[in-house]
Amino acid sequence: MNKKESDKLISSLLQKWYEHHKRSLPWRGIRDPYTVWISEIILQQTRVNQGYDYFLRFIEKFPDIRSLANAPEDDVLKIWQGLGYYSRARNLHAAARQIMEKFDGVFPVSYSDILSLKGVGEYTAAAISSIVFNLPRAVVDGNVYRVLSRLFAIDEPADTTSGKKLFAEMAKYILDERHPGNHNQAIMELGALVCTPKQPQCHLCPLQTICLAFEKGKVLDFPVKRGKTIQRERFFNYFHIEHNGYTYIKKRDSSDIWKNLYEFPLIETEAKYDLLQLQESKELATLIPSTDSAYFQHKIRLKHVLSHRIIHADFYRIELNEQGCFDLEKKFIKIESASLSEYPVSRLIHKYLETI
Repeated sequence: MNKKESDKLISSLLQKWYEHHKRSLPWRGIRDPYTVWISEIILQQTRVNQGYDYFLRFIEKFPDIRSLANAPEDDVLKIWQGLGYYSRARNLHAAARQIMEKFDGVFPVSYSDILSLKGVGEYTAAAISSIVFNLPRAVVDGNVYRVLSRLFAIDEPADTTSGKKLFAEMAKYILDERHPGNHNQAIMELGALVCTPKQPQCHLCPLQTICLAFEKGKVLDFPVKRGKTIQRERFFNYFHIEHNGYTYIKKRDSSDIWKNLYEFPLIETEAKYDLLQLQESKELATLIPSTDSAYFQHKIRLKHVLSHRIIHADFYRIELNEQGCFDLEKKFIKIESASLSEYPVSRLIHKYLETI
């Protein structure tokens, strides 16, 4: 079988399977670039069943580019709350404003212009270009890496520069340039539903008869990866301070995780500290100079796993007198406790709030 016959067969099998087995999703069958863009960004690092409701809420709140561009950042982060990877929301917001300013509010059509948008990489640009504008751009994401590595038994690690280049070439090699959007959605759907990481359903795969990894009985050996990401442990101690119906929060800065999200006063330590250790620390003395007049109660310890970090968090509820509150008002935002739910917070803070 020559190249033309081979890539035509692979794409044909994929698209026939997709036609009968694709999931019914609200962003499918729509040629609106804004809708497809929002869905693609939400589904980065997020499973479909988790992102589904977020997509519906996001589109309802911000139905078009203008409404998103004109929204305050806090509103965008609030609707995103709990989904994680908040830079996606900030980039969406920035890109919407970029479209308003640079493209007169009209979503760009060319691949290069789409790629120029804040937070849009080669995968997202290829997905929008092919699905909406029928441009012959092949997508390569985690699902595609997996399908291609097994189909061709590629032993080049997918997480290396040379590996990424090779997989991009293979994705382009099998692309149906007449129906690129349908082809791209088909291969991603196959990776999501059939060619899964741990329990692939090879008996349901339309490519089984030409899959080299299946032929060799080594499906689970692919894709090959160079190594796992090292996760650093961090130890957070949060202080939920209450006084006469008010509490205190602060917006996180841009130099760390959860940029521009709100949180309670925080002390980060090099290891797990108990309450006695915290009360003897200089950090707590700086935060609350008069700890003798404060009533401390440990509420909960939570573990929160991120891609590069494992957060161990202890939450303390504190009741303070007027003097302690005076000092806090110099460093934090004083808000009514009942209004806490109006502020965008990390999933970790949200999990704590669900317990009280």
